Amino acid sequence: MAHWPRPPTALALAGAASLCAIVIGGAPAGAQTPAGDAPLTLDPVIVEGSRLQQSTTEVGSSVSIITADDIKRQGFDFAVDAIASAPGVTINQNGAFGGQASVRIRGNSSDQTLVLIDGVVVNDPSTPGGGFDFSRLGTENIERIEILKGPQSTLWGADAIGGVVSITTKRGQQGFGGTVFGEYGSFNTFRGSGAATGGNALGDFRVAVTGIISDGISKADEDNGNPEEDAFHSLSLSGRGTLNLPADAQLDVSLLYTDARTEFDSFSFGAEGGVSDGDEVSETEEFSGSATLKVPLFGGRFQNILLGGYSTIDRENFFEGDPSFQADGNRTTFRYQGTFQISDAHKLAFGAEREETSANGEERAINGFFGLYEFKPIQTVTLTGGVRVDDDDTFGSKTTGRVAAAYNPTPQWTVRGSWGQGFKPPTLFQSTFFCCGATSPNSDLEAETSEAFDVGVDFQTRDRRGALGVTYFNQDTDNLITFSFAAGGFENIAETHSEGVEVVGSYAPTDWLTLTANYAYIDAEEGDGTALIRVPRHSGDATVLVDPQGPFSGALLVRYNSEEEDFNDTVDSWVRVDLNAAYDITEHVELFGRIENLFDADYQQILGFGTLGISGSFGVRLSY
Repeated sequence: MAHWPRPPTALALAGAASLCAIVIGGAPAGAQTPAGDAPLTLDPVIVEGSRLQQSTTEVGSSVSIITADDIKRQGFDFAVDAIASAPGVTINQNGAFGGQASVRIRGNSSDQTLVLIDGVVVNDPSTPGGGFDFSRLGTENIERIEILKGPQSTLWGADAIGGVVSITTKRGQQGFGGTVFGEYGSFNTFRGSGAATGGNALGDFRVAVTGIISDGISKADEDNGNPEEDAFHSLSLSGRGTLNLPADAQLDVSLLYTDARTEFDSFSFGAEGGVSDGDEVSETEEFSGSATLKVPLFGGRFQNILLGGYSTIDRENFFEGDPSFQADGNRTTFRYQGTFQISDAHKLAFGAEREETSANGEERAINGFFGLYEFKPIQTVTLTGGVRVDDDDTFGSKTTGRVAAAYNPTPQWTVRGSWGQGFKPPTLFQSTFFCCGATSPNSDLEAETSEAFDVGVDFQTRDRRGALGVTYFNQDTDNLITFSFAAGGFENIAETHSEGVEVVGSYAPTDWLTLTANYAYIDAEEGDGTALIRVPRHSGDATVLVDPQGPFSGALLVRYNSEEEDFNDTVDSWVRVDLNAAYDITEHVELFGRIENLFDADYQQILGFGTLGISGSFGVRLSY
């Protein structure tokens, strides 16, 4: 297969220089609004993960935002499918219905993606790499997903070396209401949920329960002679409540609990991907919760946020009914942030954070201190800088920095660029495990580090019907930690480089039809030039959204993934088409249905693991 050449770094540097020239020099000639034309006023979309409450036109770095409306229109049942719709994001799942699902941003390892739910880090401290498994996280309770690309350690501390996925859950609404839905589909799959919400001047609440039961498909690809179905059961309970206090203070409490049972297949030497049918089961309990107190002072100019958060996971595996593996981990977070709007041109944010983790009898703590500064020399320019110091009680201190710039010569154009650093100390597992003749863990392990920049341009037509964005990124990651049999443990022996281009666009030719598309080119290599495994060089989505006046709405999604390297083999490229539709019988009753893999494409995401063939579901949703 022909490959594109690596985009020239010189061109990227020229783009960065042009950005600086524009920011310093001001608006180009002709950037003013033409005489007689009313200026376009855009509703600001706030990026909460920026920690400065900046809009998408101010933040400077590359961010993808997926809303609850986006999720509903495209019929995504699991968060991992919604996240896969963002350009530059790679999804790998070892089998549908509960198979371990990872998220890689711009070629970085899934263990280098920090995941937050309502501000609480939920990465699993008991796994070797400390990543997060998205396979059990549904979408019914999600209000918003932000994907911050590139190193974000200055904003969010350790582990945010490749990017951040920040998930915000739904809140209650004024008055009293709720929803109930039931859905049945292929593989004897039933999914259902019920939620109740309420709110008044005192505050609001939302409680929900969601469950899924499925016979599933074989985790090991059925085409390789693996007919055994692997079932999946999951039950989630969630709650969120807000209490309005005197002096405009507010207390926000969020809870999420999931209990899941996943059947999976066994390692098999010589089989494709090393996997074939086997009687194995994983039982997992997860919990995350937070309490956040917000206190505004000086007429709202000085915002104070105090957060206490906790997340825990308990996993136990069984082989032929007997216990075969057990692991548990938990994380406690305490965070303070103050944000002071000094003037229209100056904003300062500062704070401190302590994180305590434990896993399988081992403990660690890390303290972080950060400062961020936003400067707007003129209304159309936003400059942001920040620095953070994290002190790990085992691996010492690390300082990271970040700068970003955004320029809006007209309401239609945004020119942006950012540079940042990231770091990730060895996990508890990596720093304590040894085997294969070694007498102790490797005491010389160092933190992984990364450095990256991106530059981009966004454009929106005056009538808001069309939009286009292009981003170039370049990232180096050093001191990667990998397992070595020769060393009998983990070593800092690898480095990676990734660069590429992300393109996203949309056009609405009518009020009822919207066309969207995104594409990513990612050239990700190890230090010796070997392509990183499980990273497609080309990937993209195209979506047709139909919502005419009346009861019907629908969406057609086409997803493409080019071939990938996977442990001395190649996984072929694939195209998948999904169809989603809804019909409102009344204001309170909706029928909906979905067909996945409409043309029955035969493909794999991970070598040896199966994916869904053509399948579908049908359901009804009641709201009151």
